[in-house]
Amino acid sequence: MALTRKVLPTFEGAGQVRFAGHDGPVQYRISGDPSTLRPGHARLRGALSTSAEIAADAFRAGEGVLVLEDGASYRIVMLGHTAGGAEVFVELRI
Repeated sequence: MALTRKVLPTFEGAGQVRFAGHDGPVQYRISGDPSTLRPGHARLRGALSTSAEIAADAFRAGEGVLVLEDGASYRIVMLGHTAGGAEVFVELRI
């Protein structure tokens, strides 16, 4: 019997990202509903789209804060970035 994985909804929009030396707009795409996050080990993954230079700076910073359109604020850890790319892959936490 094959196991099926639950497919998480994708949440996309415009937000603000803050990390050392930067506070500016980004587009975000998150797998899962951020409003369901609770303190503890639960995390969601996603990506931030911005300019290639800011994406590289964000990845070097390692962590920051993402503020969504509705004003909700989440800690983010930068997981990956491709040199020259405009996306940073992140993990959201409370």
